[in-house]
Amino acid sequence: MAIIQLSETLINQIAAGEVIERPASAAKELIENALDAGATRIEIATAGGGKALLRVSDNGSGMDAADLELAVRRHCTSKISETLEDIRTLGFRGEALPSIGSVARLSIASRRRDSAGGHEIAVAGGKIAHMRPAAANPGTIVEVRDLFFATPARLKFLKTEKAEAGAITEIVKRMAIAFPAVRFVLSGSDRTTLEFPATGDDHLARMAQVLGKEFRDNAIALDAVREEISLTGFAGVPTFNRGNSAHQYAFVNGRPVQDKLILSAIRGAYAETIPSGRHPVAVLSITLDPALVDVNVHPAKSDVRFRDPGLVRGLIVGAIREALARDGSRAATTGASDMLRSFRPGFQPNSQRPQTAWSAETSPSRPYQPTTGFDERPQASFDGLSMPTARAEPQFSPQPAAPEPNARYPLGAARAQIHANYIVAQTEDGLVIVDQHAAHERLVFEAMRKALHSKRLASQVLLIPEIIDIPEEDCDRLMQHAAELSELGLAIERFGPGAIAVRETPAMLGEVDAHGLIRQLADEIAEWDTASGLSAKLEYVAATMACHGSVRSGRRLRPEEMNALLREMEVTPGSGQCNHGRPTYIELKLSDIERLFGRS
Repeated sequence: MAIIQLSETLINQIAAGEVIERPASAAKELIENALDAGATRIEIATAGGGKALLRVSDNGSGMDAADLELAVRRHCTSKISETLEDIRTLGFRGEALPSIGSVARLSIASRRRDSAGGHEIAVAGGKIAHMRPAAANPGTIVEVRDLFFATPARLKFLKTEKAEAGAITEIVKRMAIAFPAVRFVLSGSDRTTLEFPATGDDHLARMAQVLGKEFRDNAIALDAVREEISLTGFAGVPTFNRGNSAHQYAFVNGRPVQDKLILSAIRGAYAETIPSGRHPVAVLSITLDPALVDVNVHPAKSDVRFRDPGLVRGLIVGAIREALARDGSRAATTGASDMLRSFRPGFQPNSQRPQTAWSAETSPSRPYQPTTGFDERPQASFDGLSMPTARAEPQFSPQPAAPEPNARYPLGAARAQIHANYIVAQTEDGLVIVDQHAAHERLVFEAMRKALHSKRLASQVLLIPEIIDIPEEDCDRLMQHAAELSELGLAIERFGPGAIAVRETPAMLGEVDAHGLIRQLADEIAEWDTASGLSAKLEYVAATMACHGSVRSGRRLRPEEMNALLREMEVTPGSGQCNHGRPTYIELKLSDIERLFGRS
């Protein structure tokens, strides 16, 4: 077979397969061009998730007729000339516009500030139309319609319109964090308008716009230098963590990147400070000589290669760990409401409880609600206790039960609660220390998993629905699985474009932090949501709910409650570890204790 020269259109379409993978790729390239042109205001409009329409308007320097003529031709650029070792712009390959024009209907209208009028050029399926004069404001408007109409096979690999629109939103967020002095507006018929006003040099204010106002109160400033490589940004305190890694942003010389080395360094820096399955929130900006980093690894320019990767990794890990050691021990402000609730007065002992008519609040049959808090009065029950009871009624009944003679219990009888989190129990030949939260989390999860295979879990209707404000894309994900969540006893409804109303919660969980639960479920669905939907992950969601509804650390328990917890652990499969793989109790034999004191 003879070798032939491919046509320019086919060459561009082949290149487009690498440069333009989806509508978000096109949006990224066009926004980069606007930023390189010095724009201070960028407006992005979409329709059909960017497949039907993607329009990017800016107030940058603009182009004249000669520039427009070259801009739609391959490998024509104003950003580099002779070398790739001093790249200081976002774009430089000269491939984006011709690649888009080869697979879509592309039109560009532009006008220089010092020009009396503008010009427009169009490209459809690789065919360039004649230049014509056009009325235009200073700057450039790039409009892409019918993306991949010339390569229809690519359309089959795109996701739903909502998913593609969400991907464009993520691109805009990353660009907005990198350029706080630029105003971004994202709108369209397929979304609610999203606006990020310019914040000038206040990078933290822009991060708060994108990551939420809580980030400002839970962020630790980073500022480190090592061998002419500088690292700035903000890292969240360990207790301010999320369910996926989508809230980690990295920039190299102002360029948003998703580099494995940087993400690995973030994980290493937070090692042993964040529970398994949780991810820190961080925004890192690395500045170095352009000659020390290769940004030409892939046409999408999202991967980079450092000349000294060990140095960069060491800088990131060291800076974050130093910041955490300095200021990372404080708790996240998002837990302040939980802390305030923990100071509510505790249960009155039965001997002091007045005899009153039945009420839902005092009934032993009510759903278990962890509201005792830090009150010291329940601990007085231990004072006159010569031998703790090792028997209690199911569901943590507050009615004390007499000890059962000659009964043997593997986890023994409760003797004390220390540091409001650990139960110390005496066994026949040693002692057991139980993490009350981890243990009860496992019990609730097993109960929910068992109920999943029989019927819908019982729910409790909230007198006043909880309204949770979350991003619109998270609302969309949650509502797609509202029916499956309802099977778990969690009833939610849409409450405007960016809010969810929680009307019912699982009865077995008692008092639930609905805000924390909804945000974590949204993060987890975003992490592993596939075509199989949530139905294949119901047990995982049950584990999340169990964690939010379990006995919290810091809650004082009465002897009857502690013993009831021990008895349920003894009959529950897998109660030796919580849903996250951590142990729920440790056991010390008398021989081990004697060895500690040198008596063996």
